[in-house]
Amino acid sequence: MNPIQINLVQESFAKVAPISEQAAVIFYDRLFEVAPTVKAMFPTDMKEQRKKLMTTLAVVVNGLSNLESVLPAASALAKRHVSYGAKPEHYPVVGGALLWTLEKGLGEAWTSEVADAWTAAYGTLSGYMISEAYGGAQAAE
Repeated sequence: MNPIQINLVQESFAKVAPISEQAAVIFYDRLFEVAPTVKAMFPTDMKEQRKKLMTTLAVVVNGLSNLESVLPAASALAKRHVSYGAKPEHYPVVGGALLWTLEKGLGEAWTSEVADAWTAAYGTLSGYMISEAYGGAQAAE
């Protein structure tokens, strides 16, 4: 990711932050719509899970300028996800739901440049997480 992309991700996330609870509801509704089988990996009461999602996103987005600062936490999260039943093929589905949610939340502020920046950010982080959780061979698939 280049500095312009990092700035675009951070600025656009700042616009979503005020509606973070609503954004998290939209995200999980979309995720469960496109991948209903993953719903079993989550608690029935999603309130705390939605908070965790938005908190984690905030930490990652704020840490993009110094990615090394968030990689240890991303590695630990990836390894925990394995114990929940997450598989490498879930990452693109989650990424799609995230981008869809951001597009809905940002409206006209969702430009092709913002979309490209978020795609790069998610691709970088998810590739790293897959590699950490499943080994380098899985990340290349």
